[in-house]
Amino acid sequence: MTNAVIECILSRSATKYYDPAATLSDDQIRELVRIGTTAPTSFHLQNWRFIAVRTPEAKARLRPIAWDQPAITEAAVTFIVCGQLADSSVIPGRLAPLVEAGIMPPKMVPEWEIPARDLYMKYPQRQRDEAVRTGTFGATTMIYAARSLGLGSTPMIGFDAEAVAREFGLAENEVPVMLLSVGAERPGNWAQKPRRPVADVLDLI
Repeated sequence: MTNAVIECILSRSATKYYDPAATLSDDQIRELVRIGTTAPTSFHLQNWRFIAVRTPEAKARLRPIAWDQPAITEAAVTFIVCGQLADSSVIPGRLAPLVEAGIMPPKMVPEWEIPARDLYMKYPQRQRDEAVRTGTFGATTMIYAARSLGLGSTPMIGFDAEAVAREFGLAENEVPVMLLSVGAERPGNWAQKPRRPVADVLDLI
């Protein structure tokens, strides 16, 4: 028997048509991001940032550098999902709340920081790969959270990354991983498209 979570996942599809009159409050936007940031990150880095493009003025700045996609202006909000280059030096600060809560013993902090430093410090590609993974985990969690709340969503990679970084003030260590529009749907959207058979994508060994 399918439970509510699985049904949410199986019924999700990318939204093409939004109700441009529908809005989300700032509190609703904050709640989506709060849920998104419960997604996993390597060594608890939490190396992400979300820019919520929600005003008409901000949408007008984003749409021309995002392939003029209608979702930018028609959805209630479009998040610029930023992954931050993996940096092991932030780990003690990110783990401090775990220590304070009694979840992690203090002696374990360097046991996480040192291998993370070895993994990332001298490897720029690994730092960037982790930024993209982190942003994707967060965005995916927000996609399903939005669906569970009766909202549509559209992840998009069609944008000028350099222009987005410049126009919206991304830091040098931030990668614009994707855009994620979220809002109320209007009629006409497709159901989830059929997927490749499991037998084509799974090896049991």
